[in-house]
Amino acid sequence: MKIVRNLLIVLLFLSLGNSCQLYAQLSEEQRFEIAKYLDIFNSTFKELNLYYVDTLDVEDIMQGNISNMLQQIDPYTEYISEESMSDFQFQTTGEYGGIGSIISSREGKIIIIEPYLGMPAALAGLIPGDEILAIDGESTEGKSSSYVSEHLKGQPNTTISLKIQSVNEKKPKVVTIERKRIHINPVTYYGVVKEGIGYIYLSSFTTQSAQAVKEALVDLRKNRQVRSLILDLRYNGGGVVDECLDMLNFFLPKGELLLSMKGKIKQLDRTYRATQSPIEPDLPLTVLVNGNSASASEILSGTIQDLDRGVVVGSRTYGKGLVQSTRELPYGGRLKLTTSKYYIPSGRCIQAIDYAQRDSDGRVFYIPDSLTTVYYTAHHRPVKDGCGILPDIVMEDEKIPTIIYYMEGNFIFFDFIVQWRKNHPKIPSPSEFVLTDAIYNEFKEFVKLKDFTYDRQSEKALDSLKKIMEFENYYNSASSEFQALENKLKPDLERDLELYKDQISKYLAMQIMTHYYYAQGKLIYALQDDPVLDKAVEILQDKKQYDQILSN
Repeated sequence: MKIVRNLLIVLLFLSLGNSCQLYAQLSEEQRFEIAKYLDIFNSTFKELNLYYVDTLDVEDIMQGNISNMLQQIDPYTEYISEESMSDFQFQTTGEYGGIGSIISSREGKIIIIEPYLGMPAALAGLIPGDEILAIDGESTEGKSSSYVSEHLKGQPNTTISLKIQSVNEKKPKVVTIERKRIHINPVTYYGVVKEGIGYIYLSSFTTQSAQAVKEALVDLRKNRQVRSLILDLRYNGGGVVDECLDMLNFFLPKGELLLSMKGKIKQLDRTYRATQSPIEPDLPLTVLVNGNSASASEILSGTIQDLDRGVVVGSRTYGKGLVQSTRELPYGGRLKLTTSKYYIPSGRCIQAIDYAQRDSDGRVFYIPDSLTTVYYTAHHRPVKDGCGILPDIVMEDEKIPTIIYYMEGNFIFFDFIVQWRKNHPKIPSPSEFVLTDAIYNEFKEFVKLKDFTYDRQSEKALDSLKKIMEFENYYNSASSEFQALENKLKPDLERDLELYKDQISKYLAMQIMTHYYYAQGKLIYALQDDPVLDKAVEILQDKKQYDQILSN
């Protein structure tokens, strides 16, 4: 592990302008070890390439070795090849040139999974379930989804011809689509959830996210007369930190400490403060988070919490407090590597896993409570490091039955809706739609006809336990009890479709909304039955409760 770290340090130094000065900071022993193992690696590969019985795939082996080395550090340090740069840029900017649609490969076919609202694919009438048969006359049969995706992309304002087998038509058709600059609006939806209470859902921190939030906030304040705000960061995995800092400027005083970055290389340490006068310094604020809120989402919610600027509601966040920087590498590639850690205003780091500490098998673990440190907010409320952001009002995430994961993974919901939509071209709006018993019964019959099977985790655990009991000679004496438990936990489709009817119905309805009304419709529908949102509304409607939480 020490050698791998040293090699990564060299990669970082060599990619910086002052590499000679930084490289000199390494000890003589470190420099010797690096040179030694690079020499061993080069010689080993040379001998393999010359004498191995079969011809080696150099690109595959070398990229595999690079990836293997980086995986030993942390999940966020990675090599980005030239071929993968477009995907990486989309993750950071939210933009690319194309038709604007999610596709998937199924049984050798390329299927439209979800067109984006207002983008060329949707405007051309493509819907989920449509099959792409050919692109500019080239058949897609047997092609991977990544291959097709690259061919769908291209310079904005160029045209592309697609042969489509629509789910609603018997014969294929050819459609000509003009590519556009595809920009995924990070503000999936904003509006008024209760009188005087505004709501903004932010899906990611991509380029121009702060501007999108600002526009929504200004509209809510000026045209909707909201007097308080809910900022929803649930399932927001983070992104560009600068956008997060710009958003914090909307709510916090100029000059306020927002964030510090500290690492091994002091030249890379940074401190960030609010640089502008806030547009909403006093607007009552709640921030919603959950276990999938990470990185920039945790910086924003944690800074709001540390400075007692708003109330954080939801479940404990992911705990990603590591800073990644990208460095140019030869031949168009880049190295994205962890260079420092985030520290929010109270002084705490939100990182929940110490990747430098591993057991003998290389496994990493969450930092135990016994090793965490207590810090204090501006109003002297205790908060801890090493565990992500623990909300001021903790509400556990709804437990999703395992059967739903298996249905989703086997395209059960998707295939049902594609078929169901043929007889239901139009449905009520998300705020008016009701998934009736009749629809659910149709779904149940569809699932049975699909011969759907699933393997629950409890069954796997029982199989493992049985083998252990047999090995230790306990099974015979407890076989009747074991078999009784096994019968109770055995998957039973008819039973589980009724047992989890409420959860399955809700998930099915949300997927129906996605097919008809895109991501925005799915969110609007889900917000109608959302205990976390309801709690945030309750807090904002009760000024005494709001103030008490922040002054406790």
